[in-house]
Amino acid sequence: MFNYRIDDSLCLTLLETGDADALYALIDRNRDYIGQWLKFPSMTLSVDDSGAFIERTRLRYAKDDGYWIGIWEGSQLVGSIGYLYMDQDNRKTEIGYWLGREFEGRGIITRAIQALIQFAFSRLHMNKIEIGAASSNARSRAIPERLGFQREGEIRDYEFINGHYLNRVIYGLTASEWDARTDSN
Repeated sequence: MFNYRIDDSLCLTLLETGDADALYALIDRNRDYIGQWLKFPSMTLSVDDSGAFIERTRLRYAKDDGYWIGIWEGSQLVGSIGYLYMDQDNRKTEIGYWLGREFEGRGIITRAIQALIQFAFSRLHMNKIEIGAASSNARSRAIPERLGFQREGEIRDYEFINGHYLNRVIYGLTASEWDARTDSN
């Protein structure tokens, strides 16, 4: 199973059935905040919903079809990150992420994304990674921009959330761009 230690305090692991309570509690505490940009909080109404989501992601992991991973700081679940799909024919994937508001501003998501980028290029042999973020979500968009992703375009009226449409900005990063960036550091 997926288990990736980033540093002494931060670890990424495939969510397990026993994590449903912690996942639900984190979503519930951040429901309004995360729900501004993402649809899943409105569909996560109980611990059972979190448990069902975990089971779905574990099945997707087994099929190598994209999956979500818990972001743990020590023993506390602070957010989630994942590969939304695995396009083996074109050797690309998309990374999605969210973090509890109380954990923002500490570089957690940036470090988690860097780990998934490195893993996707070196272990999964992907050629391209995409990240999509609501155009009005400046904090989320700043992360791929800081990590060297190129803005590839904006999809208008991409998703209907909370009674209105959100545009989505798409960013892309190729393996050669990442290699050039890490070689220069």
